[in-house]
Amino acid sequence: MHVYPFSAVVGSDDLALALSLCAVSPSIGGVLVRGEKGTAKSTTVRAQAALLPQVTEVTGCRFACDPAAPDPACPDGPHPGGAAAQTRPARLVELPVGATEDRVTGSLHLQKALSAGTAEYEPGLLARAHRGVLYVDEVNLLHDHLVDLLLDAAAMGRCSVERDGVSVSHAARFVLVGTMNPEEGELRPQLLDRFGLTVEVAAPRDPQVRAEIVRRRLAFDADPDVFVARWADAEAALTRRLAQARDRLPQVRLGDDALVAIAEVCAAFDVDGMRADLVTAKTAVAHAAWVGRDEVTRADIAVAARLALPHRRRRNPFDEPGMDESLLDELLGEQPPEPDPDGPDDSGPDDSGPDGPGAGEATPGRDDRGQGSGAATSVAAPAEPYRTRLFTADRTGRGAAGRRSRARTTVGRTVGERRGDTGPIHLPATIRATATHPCVVPVAGTTETTHGWQVRRKVVEGREANLVLLCVDASGSMAARQRMTQVKTAILSLLLDAYRRRDTVGLVTFRGDRATLVLPPTNSVDVAATRLRELPAGGRTPLAEGLLEAAETIRRHRLREPDRRALLVVVTDGRATAGPDAVARSLAAADRLAAAGIDAVVVDSETGRFRMGLAARLAERLGAEHVPVGEVHADALTTVVRGRAA
Repeated sequence: MHVYPFSAVVGSDDLALALSLCAVSPSIGGVLVRGEKGTAKSTTVRAQAALLPQVTEVTGCRFACDPAAPDPACPDGPHPGGAAAQTRPARLVELPVGATEDRVTGSLHLQKALSAGTAEYEPGLLARAHRGVLYVDEVNLLHDHLVDLLLDAAAMGRCSVERDGVSVSHAARFVLVGTMNPEEGELRPQLLDRFGLTVEVAAPRDPQVRAEIVRRRLAFDADPDVFVARWADAEAALTRRLAQARDRLPQVRLGDDALVAIAEVCAAFDVDGMRADLVTAKTAVAHAAWVGRDEVTRADIAVAARLALPHRRRRNPFDEPGMDESLLDELLGEQPPEPDPDGPDDSGPDDSGPDGPGAGEATPGRDDRGQGSGAATSVAAPAEPYRTRLFTADRTGRGAAGRRSRARTTVGRTVGERRGDTGPIHLPATIRATATHPCVVPVAGTTETTHGWQVRRKVVEGREANLVLLCVDASGSMAARQRMTQVKTAILSLLLDAYRRRDTVGLVTFRGDRATLVLPPTNSVDVAATRLRELPAGGRTPLAEGLLEAAETIRRHRLREPDRRALLVVVTDGRATAGPDAVARSLAAADRLAAAGIDAVVVDSETGRFRMGLAARLAERLGAEHVPVGEVHADALTTVVRGRAA
């Protein structure tokens, strides 16, 4: 198996530097690589792992103890001085998105527990990754509790297991690398902060660079042996440089002036907590060792800050990570870089956003596809989002673990037992069932039989993630500035709630004479929020078309993810005006959704003293909860109840 050479990767200099610095000092806390698809994120990570110096470990130790400094608490220890040792390449351990907690941290060795009655610990992926690289592709799709577990182990350098009668703690120092595509959803800010460094990767726009990437890839595919040999010397030089930097790291001095400069930078960028200061300091020391210095300089601090701070300035879920480079240069007393001689693309600003020219003004004949609609439209900006009421699907589902509706999941409280071949073992139920009704199983290779175990699995109830599909009325009856601002604020708040509950979201809008799937189901609520802010309003109300488009979207999504239940949120005043028999067709579409068993909520945007109550009638036909837009706010329900009681 050939590994694509790290030296031959034509990509981000920041990515190569960040990976190298974490290899020099794993205590930095790992690297999160954010980038669009097809930018060689995985290729770069796998190639870099091959550069790591070889690992010398105690022979037979499952936890890769260093013979020169074995872990005194090693479960396979204690290891005597002069124990036999062996050398092997550093490992790259890949953690799949569908991994379970016991596979990551290790658990009771089930076969020995059932056959010999001994409680022996079976190491997990964290033990295997010790002194190597732990790589998580699509880390943003990994369940939050697993991400927390990984980051805790990376920060502490140890993995502790307290489960199934096992109490074990072992060393787990590794370079944690996660890659993600922001289009598929973001990590929570709290989890972003736990990664030491973050790098943004994008495909180069220079045709010469793109051609060189293709040239090297084709050369590798044509003859991997020749290609690897071509870069062997450069690879060996990088390996030597990593080893030298690791040896130099303890001798690098972080002076008081440098430490104060780091604190000033972190304070100026208004980052929360002290983790940013610690990571920046460790990264600056590693960079000094990497370039061959014995003392940290302001140049090292500048490099460290550019890698360690941007993602820590993302306070709210919809904030974009980034930092002010000119402020950093000013704080560290550096001259700003020369401007790009080609300059930015000055073809003109993008006027399509909510803050562009004409935002909030009537724009005749322009719709959300940029086509003439024959009616005036307007774009209203939402206000600050708020905490919403919890809307859930009915009954108990069986989808992926999340934080919205009740479901049978793999994470939660144990509510029962069952037979089966998959799922976590319910040890008390297994012992009880075996004691009362032991089964007879044949002994392999003989005619004898023995008593077997009646294995029982846990039935776990928790919360699942749903598809939250927003079906939004963007017609002229919604175009009043105050009303559309209120509606957009409510929808943005629902998106924020979906983000926190790890839901998939989609956005359907309807106005004029058609409905549009503005955003197919995705995990990226950031994209949904952007589309919402740019959403214009105007024209007639094709309510039936909107409901039918929502039904078709849910049908297609069920084919891909049959276990993920949908929660349809219809935001409308109920005034169907497009086409003949608009009201009758809308009610028929509602009956179709109800017959399909789709859980729904109708957010009634009708305001004012005189109301027609059409949205309430629609909710009745859908079998949905009817919520006035002013009562989406979590505190509004308490206010309404108190008012009615008074």
